[in-house]
Amino acid sequence: MKVSILDDYFDTLRTLDCFRKLAGHDIAIWNDHVQDVDVLAERLHDTEALVLIRERTQIRAPLLERLPMLKLISQRSVFPHIDIDTCTRLGIVVSSGQHADTPSYATAELTWGLVLAAMRAIPQQMAALKAGKWQIGVGYSVRGKTLGIYGYGRIGAVVACYGKAFGMNVLVWAREPAMAKARADGYETASSKADFFERCDVLSLHMRLVDATRGIVKAEDLARMKSTALLVNTSRAPLIEPNALVNALRGGRPGMAAVDVYEKEPLRDANDPLLTMDNVVCTPHLGYVSHDEYEIQFTDIFDQIVAYAGGTPINVVNPDVMAKRR
Repeated sequence: MKVSILDDYFDTLRTLDCFRKLAGHDIAIWNDHVQDVDVLAERLHDTEALVLIRERTQIRAPLLERLPMLKLISQRSVFPHIDIDTCTRLGIVVSSGQHADTPSYATAELTWGLVLAAMRAIPQQMAALKAGKWQIGVGYSVRGKTLGIYGYGRIGAVVACYGKAFGMNVLVWAREPAMAKARADGYETASSKADFFERCDVLSLHMRLVDATRGIVKAEDLARMKSTALLVNTSRAPLIEPNALVNALRGGRPGMAAVDVYEKEPLRDANDPLLTMDNVVCTPHLGYVSHDEYEIQFTDIFDQIVAYAGGTPINVVNPDVMAKRR
């Protein structure tokens, strides 16, 4: 099959052990990021199988309708960036394993790195030291403080364990089934959403972005946080209603933020408010970006291509397409 891979920024995929799964296929790898439909349509005109790296590129009807050879889109995790209905109409199979049994330890680790970096102002202290200054302020320890986990799923549960290991008091707020699981794991759950936001010293978001969770964190929630509190978001930016975080930080509640996700990605505007605030630590959506995590994810993605080529598609998210696939 003619396989195209988009957005492999650092030409990493060909270095993975699992890349050998694609032996015998005709592979084209693109290392830049392009969203222009005309450019993508030209690049992908002969593509039969398209590999996506998470949500980096939007795949909508205007593009799909110009890809006559496309038979399969293979990726991993959620797919709000793909027009599934159009894929089904055109006979394009979308395969996307949901990895329900494997948390992203890479994302959990980055979350914890951001917690420590923000609480101790490590990036700011490093920048000051390189500028010839010595100690620009006093940070906060995490031991004995309250770590809030908003959304007790696979990643949230791992981050809770990290917090417990560091001597933090873990507090959970989520849907009732998830809170029941948290209580069974020995963690306290908040009595209300307001109670949760008021008590947390560090509050970390761990939810999928779906219609029910879009904008679930409101301005009034953030206003309840302590002036010394830290909000961490390694999930998705639209979990917080538009502009609420920037306005809250300007108002002093919470006092700090550490974010890995943004409303528009890739974020290349150096004047974006989050990038100009001294009380914010920002990283460029690195949660899942590690060699180890790539090996896990692309084993699944390439297995989906092998399965399709063998006549037995797996992890199909649009099963109605099977009767009319190309």
